[in-house]
Amino acid sequence: MNNYIKKFEKPILLSLFCVLLSLWAAAANPGKRVVKLGFIPLTDCAPLVIAKEMGFFAKYGVDVQLSKEASWAVIRDKILNGELDAAHCLFSMPFSVYTGIGGKAGSEMKIAMVLNNNGQAITLSKDFCGLVGFRDMKHVAAAIKSVKARKEVTFAMTFPGGTHDIWLRNWLAAAGVNSKSVGIITIPPPQMVANMKVDNMEGFSVGEPWNGVAAAQGIGFTQISSQDIWKNHPEKALVANKAFAENDKEDLKNVMKAIIDACRWLDVMGNRKKAAVLLSKPNYVNAPTQVIEARLVGSTDIGCDLGVQKYKDDYMLFYNNGIVNTPKLAYGIWFMAQYMRFGMISTAPDYQAVAKKLIMTDLFTEVAKSMNVPVQEDMKPFKTNLETIIFDPKNPAAYIAGAKK
Repeated sequence: MNNYIKKFEKPILLSLFCVLLSLWAAAANPGKRVVKLGFIPLTDCAPLVIAKEMGFFAKYGVDVQLSKEASWAVIRDKILNGELDAAHCLFSMPFSVYTGIGGKAGSEMKIAMVLNNNGQAITLSKDFCGLVGFRDMKHVAAAIKSVKARKEVTFAMTFPGGTHDIWLRNWLAAAGVNSKSVGIITIPPPQMVANMKVDNMEGFSVGEPWNGVAAAQGIGFTQISSQDIWKNHPEKALVANKAFAENDKEDLKNVMKAIIDACRWLDVMGNRKKAAVLLSKPNYVNAPTQVIEARLVGSTDIGCDLGVQKYKDDYMLFYNNGIVNTPKLAYGIWFMAQYMRFGMISTAPDYQAVAKKLIMTDLFTEVAKSMNVPVQEDMKPFKTNLETIIFDPKNPAAYIAGAKK
């Protein structure tokens, strides 16, 4: 019996020593904890992936765990309940949720910074081949009417009130098509191509690489890219849980610093091939490297025998000399104005108050100045590509009235 005890005595003592050592380490570093960041498998999750893979999070002393999520609704729920500290997120999602379109009205999700501009698209199924060309807005309405003569026409987007939803509605409006005259459904980004294959919809608005995958597989073609709808538009943002944003600001600031480093790295074009390889891994985007890389460098194989379109200065951008990352109040007000324009909400919100509540302007400014990132001027009027009317963020009602004419 004594021999039996002696046999296990050393391993037990060693285990106890390891436990005590870990407790001592935890006590010595009480502020150190794992920060959990969510993402959806899209090319523009790249800043989070690169910050992790290239050691930028480690550089700023923050221990980050990346969590691949199934849909934007899951991202929303996990940010709100605290399962995620922050996430790669549709820029407009916090406004959609707060106004009650995409979640419980009044729920707060905090926008820390913008992750990228451009790089989304609207893909049409093979039903539209020969009926409408690339960037061909003149024939969109006729093409939809032609397809509707044979079948119901349904378009998919990724989240109600999200960026892809608004690009789709703007595209339809610019073509003279009432968005209520077609079906609009919600499909998670990675499921778009599979759903088009089985004819669940005739078109979709989504981020890359799923437009490129549809073209490569011959099931659809890119009719227009989001930068053709609004050049250098805000797309994804780093969105944080309210408690994390308010109580763990040092961790959030370090996460932002690492992501800014990643954004700078990504905008060195020579790095984009490596970025595509990393993103293509199964635990990230899980799509062909060549498809991810092509559109990352601005080369769009449109599909449907329409050739290749080269974007020279408005492909997917992550830093762009510091222009990308400022989370502007004007952008939030623009998205909320779209909700009123398209009848998604019936009562106008207090545009500036909501934008100021959800966008962490002061925190971004602090981080940006520490990183020598130029903070962009806000609340200036601007115009998108497909509209003639100018949007003044100080007077969204005038824009809405003009857009409805």
